[in-house]
Amino acid sequence: MARADRTQPEATAPAASQPTIVRPYGDTTGDGMVQVSFTLPIPHDKKAEGAAAQLAAKMGIDPAMVVHAKPMGPDFTFFVVYGTVNHLVDVSKVRVVERDFPELTSAQVNQTIRKRLRRKMSVVGACIGTDAHTVGIDAILNVKGTAGHKGLEYYREMKVVNLGAQVPVPDLVEHARTERADAVLVSQVVTQRDAHLTNVRELSAAFREAFPAEKRPLLIAGGPRFDELMAAELGVDRIFGRGTTPGEVASYLVDALIVRRRERTHA
Repeated sequence: MARADRTQPEATAPAASQPTIVRPYGDTTGDGMVQVSFTLPIPHDKKAEGAAAQLAAKMGIDPAMVVHAKPMGPDFTFFVVYGTVNHLVDVSKVRVVERDFPELTSAQVNQTIRKRLRRKMSVVGACIGTDAHTVGIDAILNVKGTAGHKGLEYYREMKVVNLGAQVPVPDLVEHARTERADAVLVSQVVTQRDAHLTNVRELSAAFREAFPAEKRPLLIAGGPRFDELMAAELGVDRIFGRGTTPGEVASYLVDALIVRRRERTHA
């Protein structure tokens, strides 16, 4: 999948006003102050607070101040710790997935689909495996969308099929074949024991087996615990993380399908 790995280090050096090496900021610039929260499986008492301070010290927070402690039932305690770290961050070595496609309005998306594909774009979405959390896939697909952004059902040039929750991968493959899907969107919220990674690898393998490479739909995975750098490793074309809007997904789909068609034409 040629479009899977869109990762690269920063291409240009930061501007003079933006330092390359940075430290956390709390009260004054570069003071290294951080605030962390966690839960320990012990009842709340003085010893519990001492245990929280010890853990924070092992995390490199020194001095560490336990600024909040609250019992979470009889056997657990929630803590907030504030303190200083000496670690530095080299911004020039940070690797992220940059947006490598133009972000279009809904009107531009519809117009591009009409002009370039000359038919409606077919999109199938689902939560696979045992994942019953449809909030993510619904936010992208349902017409009401999220945070004021209309979902893909709003786009007149898209035919959207939302299969909902707990869809077995073979069923998703069959629906994609029946709908002649241009793209398959999968949302994964349940991440215990890396279930989201296992499920997406199964998805990728199933589609590779069921479709020849030139007819395989775009495979897009999304969810709050995915690392966007893992698209190639998981065998999908793109991973979208938290905060993704339907407009971003629509823009990507249009760009990726046009680029794929162009590459196929010139192959």
